[in-house]
Amino acid sequence: MGNTVLIYSRFPKTMMARIAERFELIDSEGRPPRDAFGADQLGDVRAIITAGGERLGAEAMDAMPGLGAIICYGTGYDGVDRAAAAARNIAIGHSPAANAAAVADLAMTLLLALIRRLLPADAYVRNGGWAAGKASPRAVPPLALTGRRVGVYGMGEIGKKIAARVSSFETEVGYHSRPRHEVPYAYHDSLEALVDWCDVLMIAVRAGADTHHIIDAAMLRRLGHSGVVINIARGSVIDQAALVAALQDHAIAGAGLDVFEVEPLVPDGLTALSNVVLTPHIGGHTAEAHIAMQDCVIENLTAFFAGRALRYPVG
Repeated sequence: MGNTVLIYSRFPKTMMARIAERFELIDSEGRPPRDAFGADQLGDVRAIITAGGERLGAEAMDAMPGLGAIICYGTGYDGVDRAAAAARNIAIGHSPAANAAAVADLAMTLLLALIRRLLPADAYVRNGGWAAGKASPRAVPPLALTGRRVGVYGMGEIGKKIAARVSSFETEVGYHSRPRHEVPYAYHDSLEALVDWCDVLMIAVRAGADTHHIIDAAMLRRLGHSGVVINIARGSVIDQAALVAALQDHAIAGAGLDVFEVEPLVPDGLTALSNVVLTPHIGGHTAEAHIAMQDCVIENLTAFFAGRALRYPVG
């Protein structure tokens, strides 16, 4: 049996270059393993590198009889069938907190761009509206961030960094998460209570069956017509159809989204709206974050091939 590592998801080759210096990689380029390689090659595979949000189920695992580790590039692992992996004695690792600062920075970028109407203002300058004296998107002043109530849903590493950043804007910060944390922010014992309290809802919760569509039409109504929602977690946390309806009807004021239900597909209902800011799942996409995630992948693979427990296992 070989010591081959299969690149399961579609990654740019530059992201795998440092890892390729240390391990024997074969790249499926996003195709199912049996479509990409023959049985002999798959028989040599002992570990997989995958994007945590991409579905990886029992069928893919069974294509590699020697598979012993699934290593997620990034903090997420919601796409991996954990029960199937456990049944096959396959360890799962990830890159906890490696991209937390980058994701928190983007959350703040989305929030500031949204409430300060940065995109309409940019277009007004670029299209000559300002120079021509045309009606300005600044005609009705937006509400400031200072003094707003910001609710952080999920107080993991990313949530903590978001809270620290947003609190520096002289906001009032509260949070809800399953465990209570030792942090200097007000704890709300239910998501409903947090949403009722806040003006801005920052979603930083881990995706899973228990959070699927937890932000639904009723929750958006609770946020209110002046409320905004920022999602840098997973698209599955929000009922996307309900969000589009709430934005169209002005049941909420706006949304900043880096993640969507079915990526890379973004519905026309979202792209047609002016009260949203959209980015293509780039929260963790900085040079520093990629180095940190690669370090975690390398440490996990090194430990696995040395017969040790993974350095960063999924709990």
